[in-house]
Amino acid sequence: MPSNLKNPLRKFLIWKYKYISERQFVYILSILVGFLAGMGTVVLKNLTHYIRQIFELDFFSNYQNSLYFILPIIGLLLVYIIKQTWLKKHIGHGISTTLHAISKLNGIIPRYNIFAALITAPLTAGFGGSVGLQGPAVSVGSALGSNLAQLFRMSTKTRLLLVGCASAGAMASMFKAPIAAIIFAVEIFSLDIAFASLVPLLLASASAVLTSYMFLGTDVLLHFKLVDKFEVDHILFFIPLGIVTALASVYFSKVFFAITNFFKQFESRAIRLLIGGLAIGTMLYFIPPLYGEGYGIMNNLLKGDHLAAIGSTPFNFDLSNIWVVIALLLGISVFKAIAMTTTFGAGGVGGIFIPTLVMGSALGNACAKIINNLGLNIHVSESNFTLIGMAGLMAGVLHAPLTAIFLIAEITGGYELFVPLMVVAAISFAITKYYVSHSIYTMKLAERGELMTHDKDQNVLMVLDIDKVIETNFIILKPEMTLGEILKKAVAKSSRNHFPVVDNNHELLGVIRLDDIRHMMFDTNLYNTIDAASLMHADAGIIDYDTDNMNSIMDKFKNSGAWNLPVIKSGKYYGYISKSKLLTAYRQQLIKFTK
Repeated sequence: MPSNLKNPLRKFLIWKYKYISERQFVYILSILVGFLAGMGTVVLKNLTHYIRQIFELDFFSNYQNSLYFILPIIGLLLVYIIKQTWLKKHIGHGISTTLHAISKLNGIIPRYNIFAALITAPLTAGFGGSVGLQGPAVSVGSALGSNLAQLFRMSTKTRLLLVGCASAGAMASMFKAPIAAIIFAVEIFSLDIAFASLVPLLLASASAVLTSYMFLGTDVLLHFKLVDKFEVDHILFFIPLGIVTALASVYFSKVFFAITNFFKQFESRAIRLLIGGLAIGTMLYFIPPLYGEGYGIMNNLLKGDHLAAIGSTPFNFDLSNIWVVIALLLGISVFKAIAMTTTFGAGGVGGIFIPTLVMGSALGNACAKIINNLGLNIHVSESNFTLIGMAGLMAGVLHAPLTAIFLIAEITGGYELFVPLMVVAAISFAITKYYVSHSIYTMKLAERGELMTHDKDQNVLMVLDIDKVIETNFIILKPEMTLGEILKKAVAKSSRNHFPVVDNNHELLGVIRLDDIRHMMFDTNLYNTIDAASLMHADAGIIDYDTDNMNSIMDKFKNSGAWNLPVIKSGKYYGYISKSKLLTAYRQQLIKFTK
């Protein structure tokens, strides 16, 4: 921090300590965080909008199909140049990065995340990359919340809360849905629904929505007014919709991980850009609706205009044939996940939230058209199915059924569709959860044991730093050392009662405890006849630095009954962890979480 800012800040902190309670100050900060998150979202949306407007000029109208191929590649190239020459840092997916910061970094998010996504995401989406802006909005907002908390020296618990408030603010500002935003923060970021956290979330969400109204007016992303009432007789048709959206959610997740792993095999970012850019350009050339975020698809389907949603393609399809329309809508559903992940693989920056809604809208609308054209003399509301299909994909892909239900309910301006929303979201989430244990946001974190949940004990263990509990100042023995050498070079010079035995490759062979040699320490006849190899024995368990997390380490202490366990790193001896030091670190971290 610049020295000229230190004194004013210090004076303010002293004044705050005297005149403002901690709770009151948290409320003030939550309002400020909501405003900043709302502003970040407004800037993201406007930058993306202005970039798109450039390519909607008459000058470009005669080259529209060619632009669908070229523009995404140009956008990805610009993002690549910015990353390589200016940022020189990795830009992760917004929500996943925020979750990692909460679980492993005590909510500390680097300052560059404030502007990194703010610049690169509009370039990616504005030039046609098939990604959304919700993830980047959360990234910008959470970075603002984290750095604001650091600026005012707030506790770890408050810092985590403000990150959650910023995430809720970004969601509220994006969709003008403040209640769904709070549920999103609670469901995705595992925040507590207690008075201490609920009031700041409410204030941040309301502040962000007001900010959005102030700068963007009453315009909303999804233009919809509920016309068709929910008919109880149609409830059975929502059961297959729930199953279809569940299968689509599983497909979405599997495709995401498969394509992501495919691009990981190329170490060069330039090669990823080349392969991904050509692939996304080709897909957008043949399927133009995949261009950009996809709000046009959703809004046109909600208005009942499927021709505008599909747009013009290089092929002369007979769009008067409803089954051709249905096939094209299903094609959009299938390829949206591929186009989105390919954009990420090529180096683009964006989110998966809105592509999920696009896929769900096309799928729900196609399902309604199939039912209406089977000759069963049944007519279901295509706009309602479009909305509920969005909720089904959201519940499955994001593992966020409550967010899905309340977001769509708020978008429709009421709760007329609450029952079918609940049915579809529940079915989609339950089936998807069976086949895909974690969402795209949380899969990698869960595999590394870094996923924050509503279990406080697990969360405290998760944020513990293994390096802070490993002790490396143990005297090491060689297997050929005699008893006399052990006593002279190790026992006499150490206050420890554990002595690891390692070979010339530093691999752990065993351990000698003081109790193992106590009965022979004063028998000088044994000093040259017994060596470490004959005295050592296996320890009660071994901790692997590379694979074990704090939860599994605690289980190993519990199952072995040991008070000290050796640690190996990359197959080599590294140090020891004692149960007493681990429990002390746990208690200290628990205090940070609860104070």
